Formats: sequence, structure tokens, C-alpha cells
Amino acid sequence: MKKSIKIISAVLVAGIAAAGVVGYSFYQKIYNPNVFVKQAKYLYIADDADFNAVKDSLCKNFTVKDPDAFVWVAEKKHYPTKIRGGRYRITDGMNNNQIVNLLRSGNQEPVRVTFNNIRTISQLCGKISQQLPIDSTYLYSLLSDDTFLNKYGFNHVTANALFIPDSYDFYWNTTAEKFVDRMYDFYKQYWTDERKAKAQQIGLTPLEVSILASIVQSEQAAHKEEQPTIAGLYLNRLKIDMPLQSCPTLIYAIGDFSIKRVTNKMIETDSPYNTYKNPGLPPSPINFPEKNALESVLNYKPNDYIYMCAKSDFSGYHNFAKTYQQHLVYAKEYQKKLDERGLK
Repeated sequence: MKKSIKIISAVLVAGIAAAGVVGYSFYQKIYNPNVFVKQAKYLYIADDADFNAVKDSLCKNFTVKDPDAFVWVAEKKHYPTKIRGGRYRITDGMNNNQIVNLLRSGNQEPVRVTFNNIRTISQLCGKISQQLPIDSTYLYSLLSDDTFLNKYGFNHVTANALFIPDSYDFYWNTTAEKFVDRMYDFYKQYWTDERKAKAQQIGLTPLEVSILASIVQSEQAAHKEEQPTIAGLYLNRLKIDMPLQSCPTLIYAIGDFSIKRVTNKMIETDSPYNTYKNPGLPPSPINFPEKNALESVLNYKPNDYIYMCAKSDFSGYHNFAKTYQQHLVYAKEYQKKLDERGLK
């Protein structure tokens, strides 16, 4: 009897020991550090990725001590059927439980998307495709589609007014359609009731503010403190039905942004963007006006100026004039300096 008890006890001890070994093995698979990196980096998962693609990407881009353990934990937590695309931050020493929970949760880190200093929709699409996995050609096709743009209140001509240059957070797997949706959200956030009221007070719609701001920005990008004065000058011209006669609009019409000096022959260019020949504002912004340019129009500096000319010292500042006679003096000074430098 005593011998039987000893045998049973021994078996129980062995069983407990075996269970402990198995339990510890499971614990190691779940909680032991399994992924190692010198510094935090990102794992990118496409929306249509399957589990094998995720595993291969993890093992290719990170040092994974035990790939089989990752697979085992992932399967136990049913991750292969719950894959969510995105950009996930992986840090040194993460264990399988942490990794699977992160990937399964969809708790990805956003991408900081920045665009500025651009003139055309084509340039915008190129900038975005460099920062998000959005095909530039497809995005361009969307922004050329009036049916798509009409729901936002724009068309293929005015589409650039929808995008206000800045830095924005997007999920890495944002689609082209969702990108435009989010940009429209940002547009609405900017155009508060207060800003709309300011635009109305100066007799402009938000689109017209964007158009004028784009001209102001083209006229003065280096010294932004001049922008409110320039905005006031152009508003003065609009009030008296005087053509804006803006060189940047003419250069936009020609499509050659390397032009340094506008000639009389260029002024004859037939285009709705030629503000020498056409009164009022052009049909759309001639670039993507930034917030400071928009604000310079909404909060323009009242003045009596009608004319302006770049200063002859090439400082980037302007001489402003109330009369054509005074303007001619400034213009001759500037043209003389251009001739001296051989700029035709």
C-alpha cells in the first residue's frame, strides 16, 4: 500500500513538474522579449495583407528571436483573421503578446504629412504620394473629376482652394478618397463662422479669399509682413474696378515659372488668368495659399495704395504708391537695375 502511494506521489510530482515545464514554455512564448531593434521603427501592413505577409515583413525588417513563437501566439489570439492595415511602432524587446495585441488593435501611429510651396494639383499629388501609399495618378484623376469634387463644393478648376498647406496627421493606409475627405474636414475647420463673416465684410467668398491670397503669396513670399499691405492694395483695385495687373497671374497663365521679367508681348497672352487683360479675380488660386496669406486678406491693412513695384535694391520688399506718377519713378529705378543685371 505504502509502495503504491509512493508511486502515485512520484507520478503526481512528475506531472506537476512536467506541467510546470510546459507552463513555463508557454509563458516564454507569450511574454519573453522576441523582437529586437536598435531604435524604434515601424512595421507597415497593407490593408489586403494576409498573415504570412505580416510575418514575413516582421522577420525581414526586425530581429525576431523566435518566429515560431510569434506564429503560435498570433494563432492563439486569432490574429490571422483580424489583420488590420497600418503603420505600427515596434520598440526594442517587445514580446509576442504585446506585438499581437498592438497589431490586432489597429492602434497605429499617424504619419505627419506636410505640403507647401506648390502651385499645381499635379505637384500636390506628387508630394502626397511621397508620404502616403497613394498613387499620384489616381489622386490626380479624382481631383480632375467634377462629379467627385462637387460634393465638396469645388470643381477641377477650383480644387486647389480645398487644400490649405500645413502639416496634418494621417493614418498610413489612408486611401485617396479618405485623404480628400480629411482635407475637406481641415478646410471646414479653418473656415469658421468668424472667418466667413470677415470674408463677407470685404465682399469676398472663401474661394475668392483663396484666389486673392494666392496672388498676395506669389507677390510676397519672402517678407510676409508685407502681405496685409499688398492685400489692401489689391482690394483697392477691385473696389474701383481696376484690373489687378498681377505679374504672377500672367506667369501662371503662360505656365513658365522661370520667368523673371514680364514683357509687353507677354501681356497680350489670351487667358482668363491674365489679369492685365481681364478685370477682377482669375478663376482659381494660382498656387496653394498658406494660412498666413489667407489671414493677410481676411485681416488686410487698409491703405490708399494702388500701385507697387519691387525695390531696386533687390531686397525683396516693395515700394508702394498712391499715384501713377510716383509709381513710374519707382518702376524706372527698378527697370534700370534689371537692365544693369542683364535681366530681360
